[in-house]
Amino acid sequence: MFDEIMRKFEGSPSQQEVIRLLLERGFSVNDEGRVVSGGIEIPNTGIAREIGVDRRVVDSTTSAILDDEQLRRIFQNISSIPSLMDLAPVLDLSVLTVEVADADAPGIVAEITSRLADRDISIRQTISEDPEFTDDPKLYVVTDEPIPGDLLNELSSLPFVRRISIA
Repeated sequence: MFDEIMRKFEGSPSQQEVIRLLLERGFSVNDEGRVVSGGIEIPNTGIAREIGVDRRVVDSTTSAILDDEQLRRIFQNISSIPSLMDLAPVLDLSVLTVEVADADAPGIVAEITSRLADRDISIRQTISEDPEFTDDPKLYVVTDEPIPGDLLNELSSLPFVRRISIA
């Protein structure tokens, strides 16, 4: 899906940057062509400044979104969720990051979370990046307590795991 969306803007790398930002942040586009998070409008100048483009690029991108029925359905229904990942150090939580060889394979989240549960490790949040919307999707698992080294080794040895890191 991500590649399909980006192809619609293949003639404009600047518009692709706007699309990438909207998807990464979970920003939507309302009927007036304004970028919003929930009911809060985000000024196009702020978006443009964030990604280093002119404000008019943001305007033309949101207009193109509204003119395309498929894009309109996506960008009028996307939303963001709060993440504990950046708060983890402040709240004394751990963040396990799992990179996999094939993000489309079934059972990845179930296998990782089951092994944590088997060790009585409480999970506060899981965030699984969608392979349709990002080039290198990762699974993030925020836990109440540190993950023991032997469990990290066990998880690392799973056939679908490419790399594991902990923060």
